[in-house]
Amino acid sequence: MNNNHYCIIMAGGIGSRFWPVSRQSRPKQFIDILGVGKTFLQMTFERYAAIVPEENILIVTAERYYDLVKQQLPQVSDDNILLEPYKRNTAPCVAYATYKLYTKNPDATVIVAPSDHLIIGEIQFRETMLAALEIASGNDRLYTIGIDPTRPETNYGYIQISKADINRSGLHDSYPVKTFTEKPNADLAKVFLETGEFFWNSGMFIWNLKSIKAELERCLPEVTSLFRGGEKVYYTPAEKDFIRRVYEDCPAISIDYGVMEKTRKAWVFLSDFGWSDLGTWDSVYERVPKDDDGNVVSVKNAMIDEVKDSVVLCANPDKLVVARGLENVMVIDMADVLLVCHRDDRTVKDIVTDLTMKDKIDRYL
Repeated sequence: MNNNHYCIIMAGGIGSRFWPVSRQSRPKQFIDILGVGKTFLQMTFERYAAIVPEENILIVTAERYYDLVKQQLPQVSDDNILLEPYKRNTAPCVAYATYKLYTKNPDATVIVAPSDHLIIGEIQFRETMLAALEIASGNDRLYTIGIDPTRPETNYGYIQISKADINRSGLHDSYPVKTFTEKPNADLAKVFLETGEFFWNSGMFIWNLKSIKAELERCLPEVTSLFRGGEKVYYTPAEKDFIRRVYEDCPAISIDYGVMEKTRKAWVFLSDFGWSDLGTWDSVYERVPKDDDGNVVSVKNAMIDEVKDSVVLCANPDKLVVARGLENVMVIDMADVLLVCHRDDRTVKDIVTDLTMKDKIDRYL
């Protein structure tokens, strides 16, 4: 493996769309939602440990999740666990990792990736990322991975490519970005699919540190001016207090909006390796095995009859769960919450919003 190749895993989200299984105290990246014996974070770490040296993987997460990271990834050193004291979206997360790593290895080329993606074609994924690392190490472009869309999906962002230029590397093509578009409505998503110019925005990035550092400083000086003062404190005991002060003053902004939509160096590296961001219950429902009636059932002791296209989950192995005459519903029984609702992403999102508005956040979220 190339010792100049690194991976930054972003693991600070709260995963509210998987409520009530995912909570602020234990978000979805730390949960085995798929029932495979590993959490999202563990699967993500193993995936990238096959691409870059294990000691070159950094985890950026919230301070409150330090213990969870150490429990699930004890092999990761404290120097490689970057703790954010406050939520500030992904641009400060990237800036923190960039400036810290730059003091150690300014020649690094990095992958930046969320901690909760599902990858089906692992071999093709590795080939894609290794090719992207090699290309990104030799130029100043900022690459994102674009996924060939298979349906007019409304839960993903899209990237439009410019076909005026193309770079070919083996089986992989890359194009300059023309536009970024947030989640479209159904009609617009169909138009995107028909044009052949739009690809799903995977939220994964590849670039060398010198290039991203330069574009961060050009596009987000209000962010980089804060992190730039830490050259002498990164990898020292003074880092924690320094970062706390930085985050108190740092604006909340995404790397997509703050840099990728502003830079003229954004390129899309195209691939199709079987990808999902698993951002909602419906996305998990589509990916996990179902019974003959289209149900996802995770219950030790159950009587399920005349139930179709539903999710039934119970955290208590000693509880008998009886469900009859249901269709397209979710029944999720946790220790302190019983959720019964239609199986659609909007319903769960609205419930979480209602709980927040009713000041029940500390107890139930």
